[in-house]
Amino acid sequence: MLNSLHVAGNTLMHRLPAGLKLAALALASLALFFVQSALPLALAAILTGTLYLRLGLSAGEALRRVRPVLITIGLFGLLNVVLVSPEEALSSTLRLLAILFLAASVTASTALADVMAVLTRLCLPLERFGLLKASDVGLAVGLVLRFVPEIAARHAALKEAHRARGLPVKLHRMLAPLIISTLRDADSIAEAIDARGIRGQ
Repeated sequence: MLNSLHVAGNTLMHRLPAGLKLAALALASLALFFVQSALPLALAAILTGTLYLRLGLSAGEALRRVRPVLITIGLFGLLNVVLVSPEEALSSTLRLLAILFLAASVTASTALADVMAVLTRLCLPLERFGLLKASDVGLAVGLVLRFVPEIAARHAALKEAHRARGLPVKLHRMLAPLIISTLRDADSIAEAIDARGIRGQ
């Protein structure tokens, strides 16, 4: 598998505790939904975008990591222009961009193990009530984050394979092999986890 989304560095963002960063992400995301004016939302998007670009990533790599979500946000904004109004579409798009850049900054500056540890601690009260296994929640989220770069790399490899064979690159042709290979890896990882007794019973 590829490395996780974490980028090694020594910036202030890297040095902040994982719990503080995740809490700030949750609170900032919630607060932005109460802001309707485009100007403060644009400032938030600029600030979070600048923060993201200062974490040690090249501009190309930084864009590659968030490009699928950027495209989705762009399409969502265009749809809102038609369904709502240009002003509301602009505000919602800027809000989502700010949240995206902040979330990307947190994942890039936080080791996966630290994220899992924070989530496990947060779920401990629920474990005491017998509602779930706290370590399983942290493990599940960690695996999801771990698979993101792997799936992106596998998609890029399929595109290159199609181009090398002179085939048009179309999503419906790549979707089936992408899903099958991902599920196959997921099964292998699940078997390895069970064999080592990592998951709670």
